[in-house]
Amino acid sequence: MSAAAEVGLRRILAVVDLLLDAVDEETLVPALLPLLLGAVPGDSIIWAPRAGESDRPLTLPAGLLTDDVRAAFARESATDSLVRHTTLGPGTPMRRSTLQTRSEFHALAAYTDVYRLFGAEQQLAMSFPAGYAAGVPRKVCVAISRRDSDFSDDDVAAAALLRTRLSRALNRLAPPEPGPPLVTRRESAVLTLLARGLTNQQIAHRLAISPRTVDKHLEHAYAKLRVGSRVEAANAWLTREPAALRPAR
Repeated sequence: MSAAAEVGLRRILAVVDLLLDAVDEETLVPALLPLLLGAVPGDSIIWAPRAGESDRPLTLPAGLLTDDVRAAFARESATDSLVRHTTLGPGTPMRRSTLQTRSEFHALAAYTDVYRLFGAEQQLAMSFPAGYAAGVPRKVCVAISRRDSDFSDDDVAAAALLRTRLSRALNRLAPPEPGPPLVTRRESAVLTLLARGLTNQQIAHRLAISPRTVDKHLEHAYAKLRVGSRVEAANAWLTREPAALRPAR
């Protein structure tokens, strides 16, 4: 292995070590950006979480994107093939030069109003799944820019290697996807008997509770399942708990 390859491998491993030790995204990303710029060398990096439009990008150097630049990007990025690749396409690591010539890039309004302002003459961009935000699937787009030489095949390979590990780490650190509220054990028992066609009186007799208590359990269960009737509750419970169809012993 050449000396340059050894240096590149050490830089990739530094990113991997940081990801393994990470405990939350908020503290991870500021430490991660300089290491990513070491593993895939560039002059600047943009880390742009996307869950709707609520997340703001982080950059190195800091303050790379002013409000005016961000507004111009929002207006003009739809015509940028590299942006489409990362936001709507597969998001695999891609060099801008693979998608368009230098003259095609310079002809973009986004080049004049965005990229030229921070010297992004060459770019390598990728995106990856990063958990959920408020129940919405979330991804992170990463763009590394250079003023001079283009990115090499080794740079693309390094980015591809890191992409999988970045996605895995971000999914691990993300809050769990929200699910339906949990019903209690007694509410579960009531719903199971309801799904088998028993009346409230029969449920009460089977569980040795009063019909009024059955009513209360169903009231709470309806709210948790977001239903308003016995039929809706039975259908929702059978969808969630197919075992409710098993005959009672």
